[in-house]
Amino acid sequence: MKHFLTLLWGLLVLCLASCDDQRVYESNVELPQRMWLSDSVVHFQFKVESSKTRYNLYYNIRNTLSYPFQNLYIRYSLQDDQGNLVQKDLVNQVLFDPKTGRPFGSGLGDIFDHQFLLMDDYKFERAGVYDFSIQHYMRPDTLTEVMAVGVRLEKAKEG
Repeated sequence: MKHFLTLLWGLLVLCLASCDDQRVYESNVELPQRMWLSDSVVHFQFKVESSKTRYNLYYNIRNTLSYPFQNLYIRYSLQDDQGNLVQKDLVNQVLFDPKTGRPFGSGLGDIFDHQFLLMDDYKFERAGVYDFSIQHYMRPDTLTEVMAVGVRLEKAKEG
């Protein structure tokens, strides 16, 4: 049953993503055995076609209801193709309501997807390939019940 729900969820995401004309790039990496090690830095590379277009940059998290914390600290960095640091930060996001324990995000069964905005209406200085890296910054070295991490770059809506 668990595999059926995962397959169904994947098909739903695929169908919804195919109708998305704002998306420039989106990729998610499945984490083996639902474990994210603290020294495991996940990298994504995407191409920015125009320095005149404004973009939104998000990171994606997929976790289960068994995730042991209500929040998630992540550290990320974004570098251009010359190795210049564009942005770097440590951010905290709440995944579960602190009072009720109900999960935030969109979910099916015991799996929940979250998309958090990192850069809003951002204009890159130049076109090129950018490297986005992300790692968890929680106290335990091994963070359990995180199924996938990802990144999404989309064109910002005009107006």
